[in-house]
Amino acid sequence: MSGVRGGTDAETAGRTVEEILDRLAAAGDRAACEAAEELVRSLMEFYGAGFARVLDLLGRDPDRPVGEAREALLGDELVASLLVLHGLHPDDVPTRVTRALNAVPHSVESAGFDPATGELRLRLTESGGCGCGGTREAVEQAARDVLACFAPEVTAVVLEADAEREPVLLQIGAGPPAPSGPSGRPPATTAP
Repeated sequence: MSGVRGGTDAETAGRTVEEILDRLAAAGDRAACEAAEELVRSLMEFYGAGFARVLDLLGRDPDRPVGEAREALLGDELVASLLVLHGLHPDDVPTRVTRALNAVPHSVESAGFDPATGELRLRLTESGGCGCGGTREAVEQAARDVLACFAPEVTAVVLEADAEREPVLLQIGAGPPAPSGPSGRPPATTAP
């Protein structure tokens, strides 16, 4: 039985992996053999987590329309990263970038993507007027983290400078200064 797009079936793939591991063991390099086995285990865990996520997302509401189930799969970071990794993700790069930016915890939008350099320019869509909106670096890092799953074609993220200045965060003291005595110093206190 063949897999998707004429791929290898599971039995053949399993035999191939075993043969490669056996060749490494026969070569006598114990460290290389152990590293290869660890790599295989890590990949199996990665793909196992992806399949578990697919089943979880599809099983949450088995009666949901196919379009909603598809969107749930394509919007999941782990599933999307596996689809992108194998060239199976049905969305084009701009659509995947938009999907990723919707998952960023800051209100940002694309100001342009250069496929030649991999640079994505972003701009904030809302002001962090309370002074707690995060630093430029935090916004860029949050975008990079999500884009790594949905659009690995993006290799650099730059947050454009705001056209308007952000409001300044004013520091407010704890209270009015203490009353002072006739000499300008605080009055002396006496011990009880």
